Amino acid sequence: MAINPTHSVMHGVAIKKNGTLEEITVISGVAPAVAKVTMEAAVLSGRIIDVDGRYMLSSAGHMIVTAEYSRFYADLRNDTKFVAAYEQFELINNDLKQLITQWQTVEIGGKRVANDHSDADYDDKVIGRLGDLHERFEPALDALVAGDSRFGLYKVALTEALEKAEDGDTAWVSDARTASYHTVWFELHEDLLRVLGHERQE
Repeated sequence: MAINPTHSVMHGVAIKKNGTLEEITVISGVAPAVAKVTMEAAVLSGRIIDVDGRYMLSSAGHMIVTAEYSRFYADLRNDTKFVAAYEQFELINNDLKQLITQWQTVEIGGKRVANDHSDADYDDKVIGRLGDLHERFEPALDALVAGDSRFGLYKVALTEALEKAEDGDTAWVSDARTASYHTVWFELHEDLLRVLGHERQE
């Protein structure tokens, strides 16, 4: 079933909470001009709230977009290759969680303390493991893109973040203020959960 721009933009808002129009447009996969008009209409209808140029779903918007997922993504939910790729993502997600813990903390005297990133060798090893994880994830990521080309945006963003981290800009590993690897991964996870109708397991 063809997905209408209103749902796509609202889905983008659901993923990129408190995001700008540009950020939401990228996730929605809608042309910028169409996204702008659609966003304005959704704000006027009360589905989306505009807070100084950043957007979030209203309570009604949350209910509407959630109710539409099963209708718009029925084909993906029945796509065995896409579902298998998602299941592989979940397995690798467990490894990523451990890796991010290793990135954010170090072991000193048998205790884990915050990583101040003063040990470049330690950080380089963790980034190397992140590169290995990304390489292991690529086949599943390609399968997700094959199922829905919109997921290609995550492939681009993850690759760019990894390359910047490997080039020495450590903020691109997990900094929540940038489109870091961990930030993009988290958004991809949220996207997949919504599309497939699953709940996040904390």
